[in-house]
Amino acid sequence: MAKKRNARHWDAPQLHGDHPRPVTRRQFVAQGFMTGAAYTVGGGVLSMFANPRNALALSGDLDSLLANPCQITDGAGKIPFICFDLAGGANIAGSNVLVGQQGGQSDFLSTSGYQKMGLPGDMVPGLNDPTTGLPYANFDLGLGFHSDSAFRRGIMASLSPGREANINGAVIPARSDNDTGNNPHNPMYGIARAGAKGSILTLTGSENTDSGGNSMLPAALFDPELRPTKVDRPSDVVNLVDTGDLVGILSENDATAVMESIYRLSDQKMNTVNTQIATDAAIKQAVRCGYLKAADIAERFGATPIDPSIDPDIVADDGTGIFTSAEFNANDRDGQEFRKTASVMKLVMNGFAGAGCIEMGGYDYHGGARAEGEVKDERAGRCMGAVLEYAARLGKPVMMYVFSDGSLSSNGAIDNSAAGRGKGEWSSDNSSTAASFFLVYNPTRRPTLMGGTPDIQAIHQQIGAMDAGGSVMRAATPVANNVNLLVNAVILNYMALHGDQGNFGTLFPNHGLGNAALQDSLTAFTPIVNGVISNPT
Repeated sequence: MAKKRNARHWDAPQLHGDHPRPVTRRQFVAQGFMTGAAYTVGGGVLSMFANPRNALALSGDLDSLLANPCQITDGAGKIPFICFDLAGGANIAGSNVLVGQQGGQSDFLSTSGYQKMGLPGDMVPGLNDPTTGLPYANFDLGLGFHSDSAFRRGIMASLSPGREANINGAVIPARSDNDTGNNPHNPMYGIARAGAKGSILTLTGSENTDSGGNSMLPAALFDPELRPTKVDRPSDVVNLVDTGDLVGILSENDATAVMESIYRLSDQKMNTVNTQIATDAAIKQAVRCGYLKAADIAERFGATPIDPSIDPDIVADDGTGIFTSAEFNANDRDGQEFRKTASVMKLVMNGFAGAGCIEMGGYDYHGGARAEGEVKDERAGRCMGAVLEYAARLGKPVMMYVFSDGSLSSNGAIDNSAAGRGKGEWSSDNSSTAASFFLVYNPTRRPTLMGGTPDIQAIHQQIGAMDAGGSVMRAATPVANNVNLLVNAVILNYMALHGDQGNFGTLFPNHGLGNAALQDSLTAFTPIVNGVISNPT
């Protein structure tokens, strides 16, 4: 007889008998006890506005001041990068992204190997869905997904028809520890070192941590100046820019005239003051730059709000928004995650931040009905799809990376509930089934895999391999059993999209990824030459 379980809300905290009581922030997030609170700091007295070029021209030193000291910039022009940190040990391989043996995603595992990944014998890749008649192995997104993947369902729900034709990706079978934030999974500092930079922030993340998410960053990449600014709701985005009360009192021309006058008065005063400090010139320059940067912020954002909740590409009820207002403003976990995703992608995709991390908690979902994992994975897919769709609407490329701390496995018991979809229940943590993946959207064409034949391209699309039984082959690549090297491989792939992989060894001299030939084997795509943005605004 089937054992009847007590019903529980999927977003209620997870209480696992084989886990210790949560005591750290990361444990609370992974098991769904908390999602994190937000804070942000707005501008101060200098946060007014003007046309900085007019003000600078009055100072008589336009070129030198614009060139470097005040560092007023539109961003670095690199491909936007957003990562999803699924805290707790989510399923990625098999039931979501296809994984295979050494020949790539279509070099299928054994039936027992896929069963370990939550797929019953009648739903494994290589078979067809008896209802639709279509293969369970689906390559509509370039990267192969199980046709009933919850990630895929969510992604496709957010994408406009036809967008998938410009998307491709790669999966990386690689082990990482279960139930810990100590995996150095987060690549954002390396992405910044590779050149990603925003006009307001370098990095942003949805958690107040050094990494911006749940997992740590590799210690070798840490730079305190790059610590991500925490953003997880639209008000955080708005509060990053304070244009002052004048924006609602005066016209743009009048406000510009006021700020030009303030700048002239300030500049005259600074020229008559001697601070009696050895760094007198630097102090005066810092004060001048304070006015200029505040003016630049107002010029950019006084007439162009950056609030994602009023961006019609993100929220609209006429069928044109990625989310409806009901979805976006819902007082539940779905609404919370949609607002978080919109806030980060608004900053990154518009060039206001170079890279962003979106942490989603509660992915330690083993020990219960399969339905819980399906619901949470589809929610994550909606958010992933939102990033890809927003990139398409802006006509910009994006690299989206998804990882989790560890993974899990099934014992073959089936959840036949409607939400369980007849798939295997997740019974325990299992780091041997772990994998990460990334998707790339390019507005001009689908990203092209390296290699001159389909067979070679297949092993660039799956960087590494599983054995037939569904466990990571640790010797397949340097990254398969080393999370630090996994991060380096992700950074290498980001640089390769720009055709810049030749500088990888210079920027990361102790990278551990071997010579150029080995690095090529760890690289998925040829450069997106026509997809690189030159001047994000």
